[in-house]
Amino acid sequence: MSMKVLIIGASSAIAYETAKCFARDGADLFLVGRSTEKLTTVAADLKVRGAKRVETYLLDLCELDRHQEMFEQALASLGELDMLLIAHGTLGDQHKCEQSVAETMQELQTNCLSIISLLTIIANYFEQQRHGCIAVVSSVAGDRGRKSNYVYGAAKAALSIFLQGLRNRLSSAGVSVVTIKPGYVATPMTAHLKKGPLTANPQPVGRGIYEAMKKGKDVVYLPWFWRPIMFVIRSIPEGFFKRLSL
Repeated sequence: MSMKVLIIGASSAIAYETAKCFARDGADLFLVGRSTEKLTTVAADLKVRGAKRVETYLLDLCELDRHQEMFEQALASLGELDMLLIAHGTLGDQHKCEQSVAETMQELQTNCLSIISLLTIIANYFEQQRHGCIAVVSSVAGDRGRKSNYVYGAAKAALSIFLQGLRNRLSSAGVSVVTIKPGYVATPMTAHLKKGPLTANPQPVGRGIYEAMKKGKDVVYLPWFWRPIMFVIRSIPEGFFKRLSL
């Protein structure tokens, strides 16, 4: 029987690479995104790569009142659900957020609250089903607040703590909750940032997410070297950390 996978934010570079791995397994895929053109292109490619069936659903994930409707449509299409990947988000302008309450609230809505809304609905399904995997793309930015992106980091920090609690709740039901913490990845979302030696390509990151979901991991840093890097950054005393330009 083919695996049933719901991917939210499916046209993002990282989610697309993960979906390619599931397509090669002959999975049934339900893709959610806000761009008709991108979803159509991704769906067509995944069919060629081996996906048994690909359905799409157009949705701006900040429309919280449509989350239930979307999930019901996904279940109606797939019949059941084995895997969920949530991978949407934005990397907003920190300076604009500092000057605007509206900008700050929008970043929190997109990168945290919209995901918590989805998880609140879908976690109940998995808990009753008593098997499956939920994976969510968070970020290393949530491991410590830095002046260069603390609004984005705060959203990801809150999301990671929510996932930690959800993992604790669902573990007794046999459901895996995987927190994905990528570092810098060369995607359209980070195109405005200067690339450095630690910048990763989306292909290995997507593959890493796929493998983490299949194995039911807890917290995964991608690429792997971000785990020791963030351990060091978290260990820096606050008095010294304030003087760093990070």
